[in-house]
Amino acid sequence: MNEVVGRDDLLLLTLDTLRHDVAVELAAAGRIPNLARHLPGGAWERRHAPGSFTYASHQAMFAGFLPTPAAPGPHPRLFAARFAGSESTAGRTYVFDTPDLVSGLAASGYRTVCIGGVGFFNKQGALGDVLPGMFQESHWEPAFGVASPTSFEAQVERAEQVVAGLPADRRLFLFLNASALHQPNWFHLPGATREAGDTRASHAAALEYIDRHIGRLFAAMSSRRRCFAIVCSDHGTTYGDDGYTGHRLAHEAVWTVPYAHFFLEPSA
Repeated sequence: MNEVVGRDDLLLLTLDTLRHDVAVELAAAGRIPNLARHLPGGAWERRHAPGSFTYASHQAMFAGFLPTPAAPGPHPRLFAARFAGSESTAGRTYVFDTPDLVSGLAASGYRTVCIGGVGFFNKQGALGDVLPGMFQESHWEPAFGVASPTSFEAQVERAEQVVAGLPADRRLFLFLNASALHQPNWFHLPGATREAGDTRASHAAALEYIDRHIGRLFAAMSSRRRCFAIVCSDHGTTYGDDGYTGHRLAHEAVWTVPYAHFFLEPSA
């Protein structure tokens, strides 16, 4: 990462609330072709979330604690704050001297931009300002939120505008929190109704919706130079699993998340 940072643009895309099992099933079934063609080996990596809900997980990720491989460690991290005795900081880890990765990248010359999704990014109160406030530039509007059936399209359009407005020689760290998978998501499943509510099937349909538009995001982020992309869930969620519904709870469906990182090569 010490070679990547300063050379490439960076993308962190969190597919908020995406379950690992649903992500794996759809990739294997060919239902998310635009995502799957970028996944190493065409498959998601199984990891453990650093938190069981959006706020906690993103606070950890912005401190350098991305989802951890679901196997005995320690596992060297891509990014880490300078911290004596850290067992997950290795020679290839990008180490920053600020309290969080966002300000660390800003100190390295990156333009840091947040395109929010779920309520913790809506800037409509003190709590909703905390995470976006880490960035030099942040965007949120109702069209990006959980109640919008076209949220991801709107977020991608804003990302395209951000990239187009940036000087060619300025490196970019773009963070996008995709809200489409979070409840409510029933409207992404053809024939579903508000009364029937959200289901595992509508959760899957929301991921298919994201896949239909993600190519535009990847094209924008690789339009200026090579981009290092991290695509992952911040936590999963339950739909009646063992009697549980939702997240912010200790269940396998919440703690296990899909993860991938890869390079997006610039267009010819």
